[in-house]
Amino acid sequence: MKYRWIRTWKNESLVHQMSGSLNGISKYFLTDRPGVRGGMMMNSGEKRSRNTYRNLAFCTLTLALTMLFGCSGSSPSRVEVTTNQGNFEIRLYDETIQYKKNFIKLAEEGFYDSLLFHRVIPDVIIQGGDPESRHAPKGKFLGRGNVDYTIAPDFRYVHTYGAVSGARLSNEVNPRKESSGSQFFIVVGHPVTDAELDQIEQERGFTYTPEQRRLYKLVGGIPQFDKEYSVFGEVTEGMDIVKKISRLARDANDRPVEDVIMMMKTLD
Repeated sequence: MKYRWIRTWKNESLVHQMSGSLNGISKYFLTDRPGVRGGMMMNSGEKRSRNTYRNLAFCTLTLALTMLFGCSGSSPSRVEVTTNQGNFEIRLYDETIQYKKNFIKLAEEGFYDSLLFHRVIPDVIIQGGDPESRHAPKGKFLGRGNVDYTIAPDFRYVHTYGAVSGARLSNEVNPRKESSGSQFFIVVGHPVTDAELDQIEQERGFTYTPEQRRLYKLVGGIPQFDKEYSVFGEVTEGMDIVKKISRLARDANDRPVEDVIMMMKTLD
């Protein structure tokens, strides 16, 4: 079987060039839970002195908790991906914990080292993680390889620019939409409008939050993948490298003509 994404939209290039880092903005907007994530809003009726004392108390408590638990061996959340085209950084979401634990485990075991980004679509996606791609000869068809398990779907996040998502087999053989245990793709995408999101809502039977709509219109993405593939992280640095990889010359199976070899290490 071949892990592929579904061609249900026009292959368009971004008309506005996004580069560098999203600096975590996508995670803020991608949450399905309503309301503001983190932070505190000041009540205009409170006195400044009272608010200052409350903030001081909060900071003191935060410092104490950091000192108490900061060395408790919590799981890393960031991974640096090194390639012969340049480097980029991925942040994995705590909320998609099974995906995070799996990705970190594979990265720390060296599973991804020397694998290829074996599929690229210009300004749309790059895909990697096929174990059969390690030292694969030129022209070999790739995309069928996997570890011996899959991961249950988790559709809480959406496919905006920079999203990291799990590849999977087609619905015909994978009706539960379970993700590959190792293959993943990164979204570049295209500009997105309210009309496009409206159409997807009608076809799929779900509703985007205002925050999700705002981010899609700000940075673009591939909303056609929403509720079909599981987003579990985002690129926070180096999206210019991801776009560069997506634009490399490719063969008839979308494999780059020049191998793009990856290495990974966890950062925290």
